[in-house]
Amino acid sequence: MKVTKYSGELVHYDEQKLINSLRKSGADKAMAETIVKEIESEMYEGISSKKIYKRAYQLLKNISNVHAARYNLRTALLGLGPAGFFFEKFMAKVMQEQNYKTKVSVTLTGKCISHEIDILLLKNDVVSMIECKFHSGQDAKSDVKVPMYILSRFNDLKDKKYDLFSAKRNISKCIIVTNNKFTTDAIQFGECSGLSMLSWDYPQKNGIKELVDRYRVYPITCLTTLTKAEKDQLLILDCITIKDLILYSDYLKTIELSHNRIKNVLKEANQLTN
Repeated sequence: MKVTKYSGELVHYDEQKLINSLRKSGADKAMAETIVKEIESEMYEGISSKKIYKRAYQLLKNISNVHAARYNLRTALLGLGPAGFFFEKFMAKVMQEQNYKTKVSVTLTGKCISHEIDILLLKNDVVSMIECKFHSGQDAKSDVKVPMYILSRFNDLKDKKYDLFSAKRNISKCIIVTNNKFTTDAIQFGECSGLSMLSWDYPQKNGIKELVDRYRVYPITCLTTLTKAEKDQLLILDCITIKDLILYSDYLKTIELSHNRIKNVLKEANQLTN
């Protein structure tokens, strides 16, 4: 049977790939196989991968909100758009979990022009800059023009010293981050040019998905117990991650959730982080 990908390309349906994605969300083997069997009974030639994903999410949510939230992570990252500013804040939180000091949206004057840097990092006395490329569509990829452009910005900044993190420092490293994927050429050019690349699935076994799961730093947009409007309200209040929500649970009173709803949201949040 053929499946239509987000890009419109027709590919062969891969049962094992669907099972693996469900298992990675925390579903056990029996649970994953039951869900796949249900989905396959409803499938037809040319069905979209989006419909398969939505149906899997619904069935998983009927069993476990936490598994559904993990399964929904990539879509949850899209919920940090459309502009991408909240994605930048989220990535700063991911870096803080790895013991980096961070600054978001910093304007610095380079050798030639001024640049607004998405995120600055400090660790072991090394300052790095992160440039984020946010895509609001699931199938979009960052091509080779992205690292070429960002390399020119890094080159304009790296030879000057700036007042950063309470000292005069150079920016000595540049990291490009995207919520989706890089093309092969983009990765090849970036690595050849000394840039670090981070995407949904790159580097292998150390991409955004793995970092989020490893440090349990989930965006609030993955919660199944909140509506989209409620998530948007929390983002505006600078509540970016589930850990933020647990630490400052009064945010839920601010957006006027009932006592029972607050209880359910915090239950899901605590299960995710534990």
